[in-house]
Amino acid sequence: MSQKFTESFSKFGPQLAKVITVGSVGIGGSVWAFKNCLFNVDAGHRAIKFSRIGGLKEDLYTEGTHVMVPWFERPITFDIRTKPRTLVSLTGSKDLQMVSISLRTLCRPREDKLPAIYRYAGTDYDEKSVICQVLPSIINEVLKSVVAQFNASELVTQREVVSRRIRQELVERAREFNLILDDVAIVDLAFSPEYAGAVEQKQVAQQQAEKAKYQVLKAQEMKKNIIIKAQGEMESAKMIGSAIQNNPGFVELRKIDAAKEIAHHMAVSRNKMVLNSDSLLLNLMSSGNERLAIEKA
Repeated sequence: MSQKFTESFSKFGPQLAKVITVGSVGIGGSVWAFKNCLFNVDAGHRAIKFSRIGGLKEDLYTEGTHVMVPWFERPITFDIRTKPRTLVSLTGSKDLQMVSISLRTLCRPREDKLPAIYRYAGTDYDEKSVICQVLPSIINEVLKSVVAQFNASELVTQREVVSRRIRQELVERAREFNLILDDVAIVDLAFSPEYAGAVEQKQVAQQQAEKAKYQVLKAQEMKKNIIIKAQGEMESAKMIGSAIQNNPGFVELRKIDAAKEIAHHMAVSRNKMVLNSDSLLLNLMSSGNERLAIEKA
């Protein structure tokens, strides 16, 4: 039995080994082909293909799993997520004042231009000419162009207008280099120490001028009040003199009013005093009667 099995194995062994070898190669090749004919694109990324036959293709592949021909094609992946960058530029205003502007940008590549970006910058466009060289260059160019149209004071009072114009021109210039700017904002605006000191002195001078102006107006109002009060007293004196001249009893009426007021204050006061009635003007009627008696005599 064993002899027959040995004879059969020796007869069919080479063929069986060949079949096993071919099967193993086929399975291994299938696994390799299946593994290498798929590629994944992560979130926030895009991919293009390079073919050994046709070169760089224009098709764009979004997030997910895609098919390619192994060895003949290979994927090229780009990170298209928006990234913040802050750049500082020193430029001159319309009135020749040096201004340091800190500008923050949110930048990303144009998806439809990824093949063109790869041709002149490769996949590391973020570290080469597109971002590190091109973006600072166009920012300096646009800032010098826009800031030169405004005075130093207008850069502060019209900051929103300046920021909007910088954004418009910068977006147009960046599009020429296949870049998209989602946001552009002025983070900081600083002037030279000399100009800042001059502005502070100007503000102090304006405050002092306003204070002096207020003091002048206050003095004028006080002068008017004094004049009006003097005129009123003069008119009052004239009226009193006329009343005394025309009616001798006017003085007696005024004495009676004064006596009533003094009596009222003494009545409501807690202090008790004994005074001469002459000093309180309370002997008005008696003095009047005495005068009438003297006149009759």
